[in-house]
Amino acid sequence: MIKIGLTGSIGMGKSAVSSMFRKLGVPIFDADAEVHKLQGPGGALVEKIEARFPGTTGPRGVDRQKLGAAVLGKHDELRALEHIVHPAVYHVRQRFLMKHRSRPLVVLDIPLLFEKGGANQVDVTVVVSAPAFLQRRRVLRRPGMTAAKLKHIRHLQVPDHVKRLKADFVIETGTSMLQTRAEVRRLVACLRTRKRR
Repeated sequence: MIKIGLTGSIGMGKSAVSSMFRKLGVPIFDADAEVHKLQGPGGALVEKIEARFPGTTGPRGVDRQKLGAAVLGKHDELRALEHIVHPAVYHVRQRFLMKHRSRPLVVLDIPLLFEKGGANQVDVTVVVSAPAFLQRRRVLRRPGMTAAKLKHIRHLQVPDHVKRLKADFVIETGTSMLQTRAEVRRLVACLRTRKRR
């Protein structure tokens, strides 16, 4: 099995590229989606998060706005949250890998792949990238997003130009969807060929 680590800064089009991999029959582990499940109604982490961050959960699970306010800009609080979330996500990922162990390729869609050392746990790194002006336009269209929030998120992420240098492959999303889809298809074909050798 070749484990593909898929990443990209906010607003770069990673979700769209992940969907393209899925349509080509490559199983996807979506770290963000798993966190949402773990923190959603009846999620495995809701009680632990409430115990450490009182008042941040409710009937719908974790209130992401309240939790965000509790950790934003507070290094120790963010670390405490990561100590709760990361081990749980790791266990879910291991189950995913076991389930798909006979597949030639899998994608691990991990937003902070380089930031949290996840690149060491994959065979190939793929960065999704677009020009900064396009990233900004996409992100500021999101509900509740502001220029200040975007600036803070960018500060927490490895800059795009550094990710591009670290990546084994870069998928451009500043072009047409057709071109991006063709890039993903070529990459999957290339890796499947490499696997057969």
